[in-house]
Amino acid sequence: MVPNQVALAPLLRIYGNLDLTGTYAAVYLAHIGFGMPLAVFILRNYMVTLPRAVIESAKVDGASHYQIFWRLIIPMSVPALAAFAVFQCLWVWNDLLIALLFLGEGDRQTVTITLGGLVGGTGGQGWQLVTGGAIITISVPVLVFVLLQRYFVRGLTAGSVNG
Repeated sequence: MVPNQVALAPLLRIYGNLDLTGTYAAVYLAHIGFGMPLAVFILRNYMVTLPRAVIESAKVDGASHYQIFWRLIIPMSVPALAAFAVFQCLWVWNDLLIALLFLGEGDRQTVTITLGGLVGGTGGQGWQLVTGGAIITISVPVLVFVLLQRYFVRGLTAGSVNG
């Protein structure tokens, strides 16, 4: 797991060679690449706890690997998937560095870049605009967490050891 800041210079060079700089695809690919280790960590630890007897009985009943994965493992993994979705949504939504580096300011800027511009542009005055912008900005992560909160704690504690 490499921190974002270490990989940004080579990533910016690669994106420049591929003409991806300034596009949403550059931001999407960066977030997918940096979010993958967390996804593997959470989902692997959760899937190890799934009961083997259910998978073995599905094999005995003649289910293929595809059917076992989509009809058993994915439905049983909803808590872990929801926990990862909350983490990833918060990380991507609140990200300023990758969005500013790969998109920059202008027509394609994200909400966090706009909010950062409000903070720098007020000159010590107009903090009511920054506060209003922050409330609007935080509405999406709060909505995601409220919708997925029932799975969140189950997904986080699923890989822990029971005493």
